[in-house]
Amino acid sequence: MITLPVTDYKHFNFAESLQFLNRSPRECLHYVRNGAVYKLLAPRGNPVLLRITEAAGQEALTAEVLQGAIDANGEAYIESYINRWLHLDGSMRPFYRFAATDALLGPLVEEFSGLRLVGIPDLFEAITWTITGQQINLAFAYTMKQRLVQAFGHAVEWEGGTYYLYPHPAVIAVLRPEHLMPMQFSRTKAEGIIRIAQLMAGGHLSEDMLMQLPYEQARDTLLAIKGIGPWSANYVLMKFAQHPQALPLEDAGLHNALRRRLGLPAKPGIQEVKNITQHWQNHAAYATFYCWRSLYAK
Repeated sequence: MITLPVTDYKHFNFAESLQFLNRSPRECLHYVRNGAVYKLLAPRGNPVLLRITEAAGQEALTAEVLQGAIDANGEAYIESYINRWLHLDGSMRPFYRFAATDALLGPLVEEFSGLRLVGIPDLFEAITWTITGQQINLAFAYTMKQRLVQAFGHAVEWEGGTYYLYPHPAVIAVLRPEHLMPMQFSRTKAEGIIRIAQLMAGGHLSEDMLMQLPYEQARDTLLAIKGIGPWSANYVLMKFAQHPQALPLEDAGLHNALRRRLGLPAKPGIQEVKNITQHWQNHAAYATFYCWRSLYAK
């Protein structure tokens, strides 16, 4: 059993994390059941199935190994991954102080108090998820991801269920667009996903490389890749690298949330979004995430 301490536990709500994680029935990289989330990870390439729950009487979560075996290095990997996935080591106090004086954000932090930013600690998954989701609705993006994962990801069976790892870049790097197009990826998206896989498999783009860069340099690094625009770059820097100032201005979900919460007659244009969000600065990632949370039922 791995114990995962939660920083600023007073402002942590595991149920809210599970609510967000369970927002799509097509999600196949984790499953939420009975107050727990089940997740397959692969420290050093060895698949390990985990059940993550809240630790009774402790300011912590626990990760129970259901299948597989880990050593000290594997345990450290799991701790790091879950910390970044659920932002367990972050403090909500600065954002909540900022939001308390904001007419838009104040009601959101009261309604969804304790919600942490759910990240995507796998860089290949984070980037290719943005490519998959370009110019389609969220439900269809999940369907396409499910097809990709089930076709090319590693699977583990446990007690009648199937648990998946996201495909490794080396697996996708050798494909041709024709392998992905029957799954309803456009040729452009298929080429983009394979391009990212080849960059990562070839060592030209790595998680360590991106994590070490300051925000602006990391953004420019991603923007230099064909098929990665400002929305994708900022989404990745928000969800993978946890840069607090990352703001996906072009995001349709953010636009819808602003329209609903502010009572606007139509979705705001980019300049209006800039005007509304310009003061968010180092709170932009969390402000965006709370806006997204407001779009689906509690």
